Amino acid sequence: MISVDGRETGMDIKHFQNLEEILLKIMDGGELEGRVVTDVFVNNESFSEIYPHQAEDIEADEITSVEVKSVPVADMAAEIAVELDKVVLLMEHGARRVADLFRQADDAEALEVYQDLMDVTRDFLNMIGVLRDESVRVGAQAFDAAAEEISSLFSEMVEVLENEDWILLADLLEYEFIPAMSRWKGVIAELRESFREHHKE
Repeated sequence: MISVDGRETGMDIKHFQNLEEILLKIMDGGELEGRVVTDVFVNNESFSEIYPHQAEDIEADEITSVEVKSVPVADMAAEIAVELDKVVLLMEHGARRVADLFRQADDAEALEVYQDLMDVTRDFLNMIGVLRDESVRVGAQAFDAAAEEISSLFSEMVEVLENEDWILLADLLEYEFIPAMSRWKGVIAELRESFREHHKE
């Protein structure tokens, strides 16, 4: 039996050679249009690939059932938008901590935390970009202005980092990075609202 979100697809496992073929067919079937796959169960056990194309190695004759669970992209995006608020707070705390460490001349520790902060910020910006593409009506202006501000700030911080001017870096983090992050809260709120409205339709 092959099912998607509790509905049988009418496809027969015997018509496929392996699990990958089954999953590709499900993806092509249009049932997952506008949805994100959250879980795949094979023979009632959760399946996720440990290595690329592992599904190809699972022969059809070993499979008795395949169940795919999914959620609408808008729901997933709305949940992520809630998480992003927490990430902004984390980044603000992180920036404050780095600034304090630089001012206490604890450079090694400060640089370590700074590196983590930059990684989180990059992931955050990628995620926001994905959400914005999914969103129906978020004002491009607010988003672009916030994105531009943070990328020019990134360039400035890289320069200051190369010059090893730790006090200036602490100032940039405290007086420019933190306020710039706060401005993202408005963009996130707008994203969340957009998904909420879209979900009501």
